[in-house]
Order: sequence, then C-alpha cells, then structure tokens
Amino acid sequence: MRYAKGHKESTRERIVQAASRRFRQDGAEGVGVAALMAEAGLTHGGFYSHFDSKEALLRAAVEDSMTQTLDELTRLAKRYGDDVTALARGYLHHQHRDHPESGCAAAALAPELARHAPDTRAVFTVRLQALFKLIEARLPPTLPAAQRRERSMAIFAALMGSLQLARAVDDAALSERILQGGIHAATILALK
Repeated sequence: MRYAKGHKESTRERIVQAASRRFRQDGAEGVGVAALMAEAGLTHGGFYSHFDSKEALLRAAVEDSMTQTLDELTRLAKRYGDDVTALARGYLHHQHRDHPESGCAAAALAPELARHAPDTRAVFTVRLQALFKLIEARLPPTLPAAQRRERSMAIFAALMGSLQLARAVDDAALSERILQGGIHAATILALK
C-alpha cells in the first residue's frame, strides 16, 4: 500500500509530538515505546521505521520541546513585557507549574538528561544556550557582555529551580510562595 507524499514525515512528527508531551510529563524513563506509539495512534511495530532507538526519539523530542520552550518564552516576553521580571512572571505562573506536559522542557527533563547519551545532551545544550541568549537580551545593556551572559544563566537556573520546587511540594501555599520567590530572585539578578 502506497501512502501520500509526506505521510512518513507527518507520522514521525506525530510520534515526536506525543513523546515531547509524555517525556515532559512522565520523564523519558517513565514512558515506554509501546505507550508512545499508542498515544500517537500507531502500532509499536512501526516505531523502528522512524527511529533507530528510544534514545534517538528522546533526542528528537528534546529538540522539539526545547524549541517549544524557547518559542513560548519569546511569546511571554512579548505578552508580559520585554524585561526579565515580566518574563519571570510569565514563566513562574501557576498554569505553567500545573502543566509540565506543555511546559518548560528544561525544568521537566534536565535532571534525567544528565544520564543520557552525549548526542542527546548536545541537542539540549544548544537549545539551552538559546534560552540564555533570550534572557541576556533583556538585561541592561550597560552591563558588560560577560556579566550579562553569567546573569542570564543564573536567572534561568533560578526560574527553572523555582518551577521544579513549586511542582514538587504538596502544599499549595508554599508552592505559590516558591513561584513568587523565583520572580523576586530573577528581578534582583536582572538589576544593575
């Protein structure tokens, strides 16, 4: 049976999208290939016509989800104002905390990715550096370039860590205070 032109690419994209969501929600180790294929509406047997391994799928999903994260941060910057405090408020919003499957890939996957293949970590690193540059561009231009780079990394680490902690605690009020503390920390780090 012949498929329409672009069918294989479209199918591959469906698999990557399903993996991107599920890996962020349940972690790469928490999701099997059979479950991912079922979520994409496909059979387990078709997986290897698109990917050599689960690691190859993880690499594609990391690239996809980190690109989504970068796009979302860019939208947040435009929506909430083009400064670090506004970006932090958008990032550390309860909606983002409550929906990891559509949220920041770095916050959801970074601890796990440290144990994965160098190629997968390289994809993550390239996209993470793009996130740093997005923040760096919103820091005061009066700061030396090296300081802006350093602070952008510290700001993202504060945002990501705050999001991870806010998701992990079982106390709603504490979770909210953690989000607010992250916004405050990012604002302080962004000052001259």
